[in-house]
Amino acid sequence: MLKDRHIRTTSYLVKQLPKATAFLNSELEVAHASDKWIDYFNFEDRNVFGRKVVDLFGAAGKAWQKTFKECLKGISSGTTVEHYTNTDQKECWFEQTIIPWYDEQENVIGVIFQIEDVTESVVHQLELDRLHLLYNAKTEIAKIGSWNYDLADQKLTWSKMTKRIHEVADDFVPNIDTSINFYKQGYSRNTISMAMEKAMREGVPWNVKLQIVTAKGNVKWVIAAGKPLFKNNILVGILGTFQDINAQVIADLKTKESERLLKTLIDALPLNVFVKDLNSNKILVNKAGCEYLGFKNPNSLIGKNDFDLYPKEIAQEFRDEDLQVMNSLEPILGKECITIKKDGSSTTLLTSKIPLVGNDGKASGLVGISLDISELKQKEEELRDLINVTSLQNKKLVNFAHIVSHNLRSHSANFSMLLDFLVNEENGEEKENITRMLVEASDNLLETLENLNEVVAINTNTNLVKKPIMLNGMVKKVTQNLSAFLKNNHAKIINDVCEKVVIPVIPAYLESILLNFVTNAIKYKEPTRNPIIHLNCSFEENYMVLVIKDNGMGIDLKKYGDKLFGMYKTFHNNKDARGIGLYISKNQIEAMGGKVTVTSKVGKGSTFKLYFNEKN
Repeated sequence: MLKDRHIRTTSYLVKQLPKATAFLNSELEVAHASDKWIDYFNFEDRNVFGRKVVDLFGAAGKAWQKTFKECLKGISSGTTVEHYTNTDQKECWFEQTIIPWYDEQENVIGVIFQIEDVTESVVHQLELDRLHLLYNAKTEIAKIGSWNYDLADQKLTWSKMTKRIHEVADDFVPNIDTSINFYKQGYSRNTISMAMEKAMREGVPWNVKLQIVTAKGNVKWVIAAGKPLFKNNILVGILGTFQDINAQVIADLKTKESERLLKTLIDALPLNVFVKDLNSNKILVNKAGCEYLGFKNPNSLIGKNDFDLYPKEIAQEFRDEDLQVMNSLEPILGKECITIKKDGSSTTLLTSKIPLVGNDGKASGLVGISLDISELKQKEEELRDLINVTSLQNKKLVNFAHIVSHNLRSHSANFSMLLDFLVNEENGEEKENITRMLVEASDNLLETLENLNEVVAINTNTNLVKKPIMLNGMVKKVTQNLSAFLKNNHAKIINDVCEKVVIPVIPAYLESILLNFVTNAIKYKEPTRNPIIHLNCSFEENYMVLVIKDNGMGIDLKKYGDKLFGMYKTFHNNKDARGIGLYISKNQIEAMGGKVTVTSKVGKGSTFKLYFNEKN
């Protein structure tokens, strides 16, 4: 009875122990346990007394069983920290103490199993260890070391990474003087010395990029930072960091050098080079592009778009092209376009636009290249005009050769026949008749040669110089010279040419042209009415146009239009017609850079338009 009372008393006392404690018998069964021990392992709803540890803790119990058995032999394991997952699947850590349980005779009768929850401190330590590992990893990757200067002890401490950056041994002991001497002489050493002095005197922190010379003689770029530490407003030390940025600075210098070389190359190109973003704003323009747009500084163009630089219609056309290139990812190559700048000047550009494609396969902008080909287009136009003139001259030459060949052959055949007649003729009177015919043939040949010579002179004489002539005055002069001819033919000239009109012409040519057209209008007058010749002028593009209208017989242009200005071509039965006037006049007009057109209606009259080039 007393024994049972003793056991109950012991169990009651153990139950109230302030620490989580359990007493295991020699069979490793729970004999006594404190409430805290039962609560910690969530055994409150289970009957734990008399049950084996292995049954209560499963795999964990098996792991502890060896320690318990060693303890039954009187061998204590001391204090250890164990990991445990409770019934709520929550990870826990506890500090356990396992010691033998003795009776009054000092015999081991069991095991005292005592625990203390250290989960919070273990978790904190694990987090601290994790942060420490993370910090070490970051310092390794970023090559950032730390240092600390204790003002009271005047002791400078470097971290392992700081020593590694300076390429000193791990046992190297730095001080203020040796640390400053690592900085490169000149700017770097002076800067760090002043920063330290200002920090000590005024408490000012620093963060500067400088160069050091390591213990092995290597020059490195570093970022040195320091912050004064105060306690009760008294400076007690300085805490700082030290980062090796040598690789980064060298890479930046190489990048800048590459950029400089690329910019030099782009600026040296005789092409307008530009880069636009998605909104068609310029983010790069080379020197040629600046000069083309009338800017001296490329920065003045950065951020501008085509609406800031060109008229709205042209700017919208450029914007549509940009969107097409960036949306389709298809370049526009060698497109010729005419642009008008803000100052009103017009140029012809040969432009290519190429999409800037990022890693995501989408356009982030475009690169543009354009070449001002205005001068080239002008030369091309001049060449085309030259080819046209050459072609026209060639046609004239072929026509002239044909005329010469035909006419001289006709005269030659005529002379040959007449001479043959003269040789074989015996009749004296007939010989005189043939001789007279030979004289006439000779006169005709001379006239033909004179006509041909005049045509040659018109087309080959480059020494004649144009002069500004009052057109109205020249018309009056021709009218006066033809006064008798006009009177005999009852002809009337109406001169509506403005008195202020001045045209650059060869004076002799202009007078010859007017004489030819006025006399032709009278020679080919309609028999039933008196001739009236009406002259006026107008302006068309680069030409001053002299209009000569008559009420004569008119010409059937469908029948004779392609032959109208041919040499020795006549279209009426006029005995004075030689077919040379219009041919010579057309050559004279074209020799001055002009042209001539005609409209006519048979029986009504003709209208000739003489185009005089005002520029040349």
